[in-house]
Amino acid sequence: MSELDEFRDRYHRSVEAFIQGKADVQKPLWSTRDDVTLANPLGPPAKGFDAVCKHMDRAASLISAGQNYTFHAITVVEGTDLAYEVGIESNMVRIGDAPDRVPISLRVTTAFRLEDGKWKIVHRHADPITEERSVQSLAQPGEQAS
Repeated sequence: MSELDEFRDRYHRSVEAFIQGKADVQKPLWSTRDDVTLANPLGPPAKGFDAVCKHMDRAASLISAGQNYTFHAITVVEGTDLAYEVGIESNMVRIGDAPDRVPISLRVTTAFRLEDGKWKIVHRHADPITEERSVQSLAQPGEQAS
């Protein structure tokens, strides 16, 4: 198993903690450099470690009781100091104050960079688009596609 594979395994275990509302488990895996970015499905992209942590804290505060986490890799590309993975994350999670868990699936792209001999997360993008959609779904609410 490569160092990147080991790091990716730690990262996926941290997502298991994240869906239980624990953002702090994942934060040490992220780069602290100014160019780090997070585009989660709950808001606009965040840039910079402090902004990324703020967005992670907000997202983790809105979910809890996560279980049955799986990651299906579509592709993993590893260079000498940059790498990325694309896949689908699925789990069951409680949203807000809801009494029951609901299934969640996200299309996720994560970029990794080797920093001072250690892999770090430098970007994560996640959204709920896991199936084909119509082009009309791109229109903003209240707007008509021409």
